[in-house]
Amino acid sequence: MRFMIIRKSDADTEAGVMPTEELISAMMDYHEQMGRDLKILAGDGLHPSAKGARVKFEGGKPMVIDGPFTETKELIAGYSLVEADSLAQVLDWAKRWPAICGDANVELEIRQIFDPADFGDAFTAELQDKARRIGLGA
Repeated sequence: MRFMIIRKSDADTEAGVMPTEELISAMMDYHEQMGRDLKILAGDGLHPSAKGARVKFEGGKPMVIDGPFTETKELIAGYSLVEADSLAQVLDWAKRWPAICGDANVELEIRQIFDPADFGDAFTAELQDKARRIGLGA
């Protein structure tokens, strides 16, 4: 099963405060250790929402909203994408998140990613082949 560990934004990440060498080292060590137990598929930090935009649809018409966005608790500062046997296994690793990150005040959200079988018959073999061709899914 695939899971995303989502690191929520805070005032520092939204202000564009760059990580220290100590924090980068701690995060690399954490991911290296986690990679011995889980398969790491991807992971990156994200620029502050001030450098981003949202596209909101109303009545089917797109409207672009430039950042920054006010609700930092709903924003994402980064993510790790992992493959694991269970949610419990990912939670075990999430609880080991380096305390140096966010001055030990970090919120993580864990979300399971859909696999083709989760969609049932609606995700036909043809659609699964197409998804693979265009780089979507597992």
